[in-house]
This record gives sequence, C-alpha cells and structure tokens, in this order.
Amino acid sequence: MTTMITAGEAACALGSSIPECLESWRAGHSGLTSENGMLSGRIADRSLIKGRRYGAASNLALHVARQAVARAGWDADQTRCAWIFAASSRGNAAELLGHNQMRRPVLRFSASNTIHSEIAAAVSIELGIRGPWQMLSSGCSSGLDALGMAWMALRAGLTKRALVVAVDLPLVPELIRSFRDTHLLSTNGVNDPFSPATTGLHLGEAGVALTLELADSGLAEMTRYAANSDAYDSLMIPEDGAPLAELLGTFARPALLCPHATGTLNHAQSEMRAMRRAFNDLPPLLLLKPFTGHTLGACGLLDIALITAALSDLPGNLPGLAGVLPDVIHLRPGDEILKIASGMGGHNAAVALRVRE
Repeated sequence: MTTMITAGEAACALGSSIPECLESWRAGHSGLTSENGMLSGRIADRSLIKGRRYGAASNLALHVARQAVARAGWDADQTRCAWIFAASSRGNAAELLGHNQMRRPVLRFSASNTIHSEIAAAVSIELGIRGPWQMLSSGCSSGLDALGMAWMALRAGLTKRALVVAVDLPLVPELIRSFRDTHLLSTNGVNDPFSPATTGLHLGEAGVALTLELADSGLAEMTRYAANSDAYDSLMIPEDGAPLAELLGTFARPALLCPHATGTLNHAQSEMRAMRRAFNDLPPLLLLKPFTGHTLGACGLLDIALITAALSDLPGNLPGLAGVLPDVIHLRPGDEILKIASGMGGHNAAVALRVRE
C-alpha cells in the first residue's frame, strides 16, 4: 500500500465547498473582491465560522474536517484511531482581539477560544478522534508542514490514517494593519505574483482538510515531503534563492510546479531564481493565490486540496499572468506535481504528489 490522499474539503474565496471551488476555478473566476480599498478573499458563507463553544477558526476547521472524513468514508473505529495534524499561522487571533463576536459569548470558553491548539482539540472532541493531535504554526508553510508530518507518521508505521487540517482568518483590522505596516500588502492592486509590477500580497480566508491513508487507491499519491530554513532574516528572503533552490534540488523535476508565489516583489524574484536554479528547464507553473488570495497557514494545504480534487480535469491559471500559461494543464498517470510553501522567518517546505495510475 502507498500513502494516498483519499478525500478533502475546503472553503475559501472560491466557494464554500470543494465542488464550488472547482466550479469557480474552471470558470476562470478569481474569488478576490475589493473591500475597503484592497483586494481580499473572503469566505461568503459566514455560517461556517459561527458557533457558541469554539472560536471562528476552530469552527471552520471543524466543518471542513467533518466533510473530509465523511468523503473518506471512515467508520467510527477508523475515525477514533486516526491522528490529527492541524495548522494555522494566526489561529483564533480575532477572538483575542475582540472580533468574531457573532455568537453569544460563553465566558467559560474565553481562554480556550484564544489559543491555537483549540483548533485541533475541537476536531478531536467533536469527531471523537482519540489518536494524538498536533498543532503546527510555521507561518505560511504551516499547512504543508502538517501534511508532511502526517506523511512521516504513516511512513513510520505509527498510524494507518491521519486527518490534516489548516485554517486562517486574517481579515481582521489589526492583522491587516500589521501586514500593511510591514509593507507586505499590495499597494497597487496587481494580482499577478511574478509580475515586475507586483507590490505585495492579497489576504484571504480559508479552511481545508485532507485525509491521508495507507491505501491502494485515492485522489493522489503523496511521495515525498522535505523542508529547510534560510537562516537569513525574519522578513526578507535571500535574493539569490539559494536555500530554497537547495531544497528543490533534492526533488526530481516535476511535470507541474505550484510555487508559493506570495506577490511581494522580494519573494517573486527570489522564488523564481530558486526554481530556475533547481530546474534548468522550468516546469509549467500553476499559481493559485490569484484565485484564493494568500491564506497564510492554510495556503499550502489549500493548493494541495484543490489540485488533488481536480486532477482528472485540471484547470489552468488566470489569463494574463506573467511567466505562466493560462491553458488547462494536462497530466498523465505517473506524472509528479511539486508544491512549495515558505513561511515568514525563512522556513521552506515542499511536497511531491504523483498522479495515480
């Protein structure tokens, strides 16, 4: 048996479910809209983040987790023994800042609503999962790292199945201001991550869950995870892209490459140099942030969920993006896809998938 991604669910600016997201993607519609003078990706169905017991991010994580487990067809015993790997960059920060009070507050949950680990705990409690849970927060690579940790647990024989969840809700005034003060937000509205005119990222909301199993069939086989660090700066990325290139150089050239592509000019130049340094013949690129916005700790897992759900008819990029083709990308059985994520502070992660035979 191999390590397979067997099911998934996602909610983001493209839609409130995987089928809705794929419909928008295939239609070539970006989910970004103008709000308070900036492009951002908001989840339309606000009921997904509401609940009396948990914080908004935890409620969203719980929703996508339930749907993914149902799609995987896990019975009660399989669910009970699964491991949970959850991820978020900002967690329930909105509650700590006094936002997301769309429900009547329950004071005795005030402490739990403001910690990252509530996300994993809520999924464990409400789904009856008794396997261990872990909460990762490695910036924008959090979701991809959580998937990698789950893959390693399965490869080590520690468990037969894992539930991987990632969520971030960064559209809060204080968080938006912090990104603006750090000069990370776009100042000109250009939604084209590798364009010379790009000036920053566009924030987006997302919740995503994937089931990972030792199985003979599934949506796609996960073949490898690897990570390293720049050891360079808390904000900037080395201009030559050398540390990321070193990481990518440990992978075979894929048939399709899905970059991190934040939209900041520093990252656009550095990541492109790293990819060209690792692969002399640059593979076709798939950029998903122009559709979803930058969903921080959820972005890597979100891209994986969208790609694996659409492999039988993979849509292409938004038209007019610099350095990429808009056409539908045709993959064959056995082709590999490489997904990159990079976290603030210089942590890089990469996951390789293989199209199932």
